[in-house]
Amino acid sequence: MKITRKDLIIGLIQAMGWFAFCLIPPFIDFFVRNDWMKAWELFKVNGGFTLPLAILYFLNFYGLIPYLFYKSHRTVFLLVNVVLIAYFVCRVFVPFPTVPSEWESGVYIAIFSLFFANVLVVSCAVGVRYMLRWNDMQMRLKEEKQKNAEAELAWLKNQLNPHFLFNTLNNISSLVQIDQDTAQESIGQLSDLLRYTLYESNHELVPVEGEIEFMSNYIELMRLRCNELATVEVDLQVPPKPMRIVPLLFISLIENAFKHGVNSRKPSFVRIRFKAEGDDLVFTCENTDHPKPDVNRSGSGIGLENLRRRLDLAYPGRYRYDQELRETIYFVQITLQDCL
Repeated sequence: MKITRKDLIIGLIQAMGWFAFCLIPPFIDFFVRNDWMKAWELFKVNGGFTLPLAILYFLNFYGLIPYLFYKSHRTVFLLVNVVLIAYFVCRVFVPFPTVPSEWESGVYIAIFSLFFANVLVVSCAVGVRYMLRWNDMQMRLKEEKQKNAEAELAWLKNQLNPHFLFNTLNNISSLVQIDQDTAQESIGQLSDLLRYTLYESNHELVPVEGEIEFMSNYIELMRLRCNELATVEVDLQVPPKPMRIVPLLFISLIENAFKHGVNSRKPSFVRIRFKAEGDDLVFTCENTDHPKPDVNRSGSGIGLENLRRRLDLAYPGRYRYDQELRETIYFVQITLQDCL
């Protein structure tokens, strides 16, 4: 078994604890009586009492508990400890000659006290081992959760990119039939968008300025599909101080705002705002509610499901998601906390 630095530190702390337990009574005696010889005698007596307890403790901590108790050989563990405790108790009292009858009760009390002290030492060794083992298990569980969260977040990003590309290409395809010059310009914008999604989105966090530029380009592409009945209001404010954000976080909300909020035959609007409030970032999206018929709702929930899951993974306990339908207006607001 490999001995780590942590194991050495734990062993050193325990050894220092036992040494202090052996040293404290003589020090107290010296300060009370100011006699080195008496303190030395007390140190030898206390050491003779403490050493067997320390041996029993370390035998259990490094040998019996990990190799018997944790291996489900608990009967053997108990038998070995009973033998060890009996040996240490007999080692103290067997050499004594026959004691007067009036001292017998005191001897029995001393035997019981020593036996109880040995049992307490074994219990302490088990308790400390359990605490350290539980702490190690919690640390490993935390590391595994972190690894799983990172893997799932990466999977969600990879799932989002094809979904985003599919919808954007559909938009460009529609533009080609309407206005080829505008479509050509839009292809350049799409090139910038794809470069961002392929390269920048691989980072865990990106500067807010880059994300704002990405959202602006995407909104401009979506705006081209709107007619004169639709109003698009955009207010994306660059924070006054450098801030970072998870990439491609709000694209699903923007996509849904245009998909379900714009109707070519009815008055419609899309209102998108993004700003910093202190150390927080606030994204707000409002749009008229023109729900699509069931035959045209394929894939409508994929982006929102990914968004909620990404928020849970990337901002656990650090975000607020408000969503409601206010008569004919769909409102959603996301607040990301501590984005410095």
